[in-house]
Amino acid sequence: MQVAIDLPNDFVAFHAAPALRQEITTSYALWLFQRERVTLAKAAELAGMDLYDFMGVCKANHVPVIDMSRDELAAELGGLNAP
Repeated sequence: MQVAIDLPNDFVAFHAAPALRQEITTSYALWLFQRERVTLAKAAELAGMDLYDFMGVCKANHVPVIDMSRDELAAELGGLNAP
């Protein structure tokens, strides 16, 4: 599916179409992931990136990829030491 949006000509004149398309797609995928509408893997797919590159985008935009409190993580990691 394609979605068309109208942007002012003076804005578009300073951006190459492929780069602008990628930026908009990545921003939308990040927005969807941040609002828990898609998984990390699906957001990466929507952005046309591999998982690790998309995780880098998340980091650069201060979007956590692990939704776990410090206490939950400590409990999870503590369970690894159990026999």
